[in-house]
Amino acid sequence: MEIVAIILIVLAIFIILEYNICVRLRNKVKQAESSIDVYLNQRFDLIPNLVECVKGYKIYEERLLTKLVEKRNIYKDNPNLKEATDLNSEMLSLVGVAEGYPSIKANEQFLKLQEALTRMESQLQAARRIYNGDVTVYNTKITTFPTNIIAKIFNFREEDLFEIEEYKKELKIDLK
Repeated sequence: MEIVAIILIVLAIFIILEYNICVRLRNKVKQAESSIDVYLNQRFDLIPNLVECVKGYKIYEERLLTKLVEKRNIYKDNPNLKEATDLNSEMLSLVGVAEGYPSIKANEQFLKLQEALTRMESQLQAARRIYNGDVTVYNTKITTFPTNIIAKIFNFREEDLFEIEEYKKELKIDLK
């Protein structure tokens, strides 16, 4: 009788320990999946900023070019030396602005966004690797004997590895 009681107690402890291990591994998989979601949301928020930066810079360049062409045409058509000198100095000022601060500022903003996107992609890849590693450990645990018996009793299910569809692998951004 005592031997049966000891066997039942050892079996109960074993089941509890294995159940808790399975729960911890399943929660680790859920946490890794949540990390992927966080990085995907951050990337989702970052990409429109990158696109808008490029679009805004494109608009800025078009406006500047239009203004420079207008000033050049006025300068070309104006025979008055004083007005031509004023327009010339204004055009030189515009050229200086075009070559100076706004261009660098827009370029720096774009480069920062691009670096952030690259960093985000690296973090996302790392999160996917962690997730797949956690899923592999979890799936191995719940499919190996004797834990597979406990996993079936408590309805633990295998998780799928993270695999991205081919059409989603390429990041396409329309800058028009």
